[in-house]
Amino acid sequence: MPIGVTRKRCWQYDFVLEFDIRGLFDNIDHTLLLRAVRKHVKCKWSLLYIERWLTAPMEMEDGTRIERSKGTPQGGVVSPVLANLFLHYAFDAWMAREYPDLPWCRYADDGLVHCRTEAEAAAVKAKLAARFAECHLEMHPDKTKIVYCKDAKRKGKYLNTRFDFLGYCFGPKAVKNKKTKEVFTNFTPQVSASSLKSMRKSIRELNLRRRTHVALADIAQEINPILLGWLNYYGAYTPSALRPIWHYVNATLVVWVMRKYKRYRGAKIRAGRLIEVIAVKRRRLFVHWKLGVTGMFA
Repeated sequence: MPIGVTRKRCWQYDFVLEFDIRGLFDNIDHTLLLRAVRKHVKCKWSLLYIERWLTAPMEMEDGTRIERSKGTPQGGVVSPVLANLFLHYAFDAWMAREYPDLPWCRYADDGLVHCRTEAEAAAVKAKLAARFAECHLEMHPDKTKIVYCKDAKRKGKYLNTRFDFLGYCFGPKAVKNKKTKEVFTNFTPQVSASSLKSMRKSIRELNLRRRTHVALADIAQEINPILLGWLNYYGAYTPSALRPIWHYVNATLVVWVMRKYKRYRGAKIRAGRLIEVIAVKRRRLFVHWKLGVTGMFA
């Protein structure tokens, strides 16, 4: 799993260059992209259709057409494949040539390069910016930064000591040694704030609070696959950081109770107690209830 690999590398290297490419899908150079495509695609008809698809004008809602001389349409089924192929030559193969001793990880247009010193990270950043410029791309100035992997042994003072990658936030965190019970600072991943925000939005979009015509078991059947997916991915590291989303689901169920049953309208505390009682008795009903998260706060 990339998260586990990245965590180990952060323990081994003191600095991380986190980079993001500004508007990748809108700025891919067609000439360079087609050159990369021709290295792998030999069928002339496939090449013809790829080129036509890239250069086809985009029609707006008012009927006007915009000609395209660069970029690949976001949302197109083949766009991620073409973008990844482009970056394979623009970044992956380039890194293998220029910095074979530095580990890196890339997902779409977000990437990490692990460095030994701040000076080395700054040099890589400058050289990588020049490389992207050669490929008609630009590093995002706000989303590109050098991060210090601060922990119990690395106590230097730097502006940036955390970064987000693949839905996780990597940063210094107080953890407990399972054997000695000693608390120390470790540079480790946990679900990011933006991921929690996105999960809350997903719950809201299900409109569970207003679906008073269904039973609690029906809600559980619909939402459990979603919760289990979050638990399996984001719960792999620092699972306790998921508690806010479990509490949010319980709070949503409390509002559902208040709207479904007249005797609980306006009685949030009593509705909350009802959910807690049901959670204790039917702990296997919801994924997070099995973990013991049965209330809105505790």
